[in-house]
Amino acid sequence: MMRFDHHARRKLLSHGVAVLTGLCVVAVLYPLVSIVYTAVVRGGTVLFQTGFLTSVPPNACSQVSCNTVGIGPNIQGTVILVGIAALISIPVGVLAAVFASEYRTRGVGRAISFTADVLSGVPSIIMGAFIFGYFILVYPSLTYSAITGGLALSAIMIPIVTRTTEEALRTVPNSTREAALALGISKWKTTLRIVVISALPGIATGVLLAVMRAAGEAAPLIFTAFGSNLYYRGLDQPIAALPLLIYDFALSPASNQQDVAWGATLFLLIAILITNVVARYMIHRLGRQMVGGA
Repeated sequence: MMRFDHHARRKLLSHGVAVLTGLCVVAVLYPLVSIVYTAVVRGGTVLFQTGFLTSVPPNACSQVSCNTVGIGPNIQGTVILVGIAALISIPVGVLAAVFASEYRTRGVGRAISFTADVLSGVPSIIMGAFIFGYFILVYPSLTYSAITGGLALSAIMIPIVTRTTEEALRTVPNSTREAALALGISKWKTTLRIVVISALPGIATGVLLAVMRAAGEAAPLIFTAFGSNLYYRGLDQPIAALPLLIYDFALSPASNQQDVAWGATLFLLIAILITNVVARYMIHRLGRQMVGGA
């Protein structure tokens, strides 16, 4: 009887844990499914309208039926801003991670890792406020521009790239480094041509995470890129961005702007999803080729 009770309790506990974990999975998936479903329902018809991806955003309309124009400048602006941020953050983040992982001396490497961890937890709006405060004092003419917007996004990306690259480099066995050094290969060649190449799939994954994080940020761009309804006019001019358009138009009382906001939301979700799938496939393929080549 005691054995049966003990077995029954263990079985009941097992089923309870299984149900609890299943509910946790549902709790995690529900927000994602809900967001995607709502975006498809409310933005699907708008997204596939002729010229939606190439036209300029509409002005507010108080009529019952208004024209919903497009998000062309915002797509272009987002690509430019993320491109500027990537050009700054990827070299800085990767090189900082290489130094922290391969050349750490007297606690400098640990200081880099700690700083990256702290910066990763700083709210993105503070990054934008910092860039805004600096430029309004030093270069007021560039306060609202593509340059400051790219710098604000790069400040968000750098700690992500640094920490993920550092962890990827540490997955490379020390025996690989020692074998290269034993063959007479210099330290810097070992690091760049062997260690970094071996950790390339992990580095690419970190870069992808940073790019996707930057592509959806609106808070730092409020202080920097500022937003625009026009196409790109120069690095020293305000520039449009999808997150800014979604933020502004979602709060608009005009129905046509709200429709554009939902269409832009759906487009951004699809773009991020496709980019993730394609990039992960390429990273997986790269990793398999490296393993096969080894």
